[in-house]
Amino acid sequence: MSGSSRHLSRRAVVQALYQWEMTQQSRLEIEKYFLSDDSLKKSDTEYFHELIREIPRLADDIDTHLAPYIDRDIALVDPIERAVLRLATYEMLHHPEIPYRVVLNEAIELSRTFGSENSYRFVNGILDKLGADIRSIEAAAGQ
Repeated sequence: MSGSSRHLSRRAVVQALYQWEMTQQSRLEIEKYFLSDDSLKKSDTEYFHELIREIPRLADDIDTHLAPYIDRDIALVDPIERAVLRLATYEMLHHPEIPYRVVLNEAIELSRTFGSENSYRFVNGILDKLGADIRSIEAAAGQ
């Protein structure tokens, strides 16, 4: 699948994670809703399924990885920023085939699209440090 189809999947996942957190609907209900949307036709639906299934399931573990890099409790982070951070952290941990810089750039773009004016700076600062630790060899090679 192309990078743009993955990007469309990530966009939908950020929205779905936001909805999951704000409405407490089941992941399956939210997944069904998003898959019925025509805008996902060009996305990597397999990847969307994986992300929307695994990120909520692993949210506590993902949050544990994020905690050292955030200056407040994860529950106090803006829900859009939290969704983007969880998505990117999941990708860094579970998809080593996706380059660190791609994960970071996608997260920044998603933050600019859905977040507040400066949320991309917050997300970038956290993920840059997290990525340097999780993907230390890759991050060092890119410096």
